[in-house]
Amino acid sequence: MRHLKLPKPRVPRLSRLPRPRLPRLSSLPRLPRTRAGQRRAVQGVVLLCVLALLPATWMYVVTGDRLRTAADAPRTEVAVVFGAGLWDGEPSPYLANRLDAAAELYRAGRVKVVLVTGDNSREDYDEPDAMRTYLTEHGVPDGRIVSDYAGFDTWDSCVRAKKIFGVDRAVLISQGFHIRRAVALCQAAGVESYGVGVSAKHDVTWYYGGAREILAAGKAALDAAFKPDPHFLGPREPGVARALGTDG
Repeated sequence: MRHLKLPKPRVPRLSRLPRPRLPRLSSLPRLPRTRAGQRRAVQGVVLLCVLALLPATWMYVVTGDRLRTAADAPRTEVAVVFGAGLWDGEPSPYLANRLDAAAELYRAGRVKVVLVTGDNSREDYDEPDAMRTYLTEHGVPDGRIVSDYAGFDTWDSCVRAKKIFGVDRAVLISQGFHIRRAVALCQAAGVESYGVGVSAKHDVTWYYGGAREILAAGKAALDAAFKPDPHFLGPREPGVARALGTDG
């Protein structure tokens, strides 16, 4: 029996993809060939580095003698605790460390009122109330805690502490990588400030926070220079004055 020889199916040829065009070497930036040009290039790089470091230098100069520990913090009427995130509605470990320091200052008689400032821009996210609950569970009377629900960033918290709550002098509490910026901004907002930097485990969050501060320093310098209004200002609130008038 003879086998039929079937014709081979014709496979369409794929169109060739165009090859990526590499830039010509002549189109790439070249290093200066003359010594004068090389010198100017180096000077430009140095200038950029100096400009990048100026905000951080400003923060260190402003806060040089204003950092303390919980043991030697000056006695003031108000301590300000900045929000640092919630985990399942509870203060994050970083925020809990800040609140522990505030409770310690209150129990030692170094502060009379704790102003907790944080984000409550959504119904399902309430930093100030979570901070209040934590403090009351650690020995701070509810009547000695004042909540700022519009502390959306450090500058907003500092301006609102001054303009809304009438705070003229305060001890600020935050992690070491953030405390200098907090003190510098509150000083610029008109609050005589001292900072207590709490220690933190050197984990991914710590390294992220430290790296973030390099970029945040630039914004802090602009805020201090131009003094923009916070995202939300609103009317003055008597919470701090009322808390100072209570018996505990």
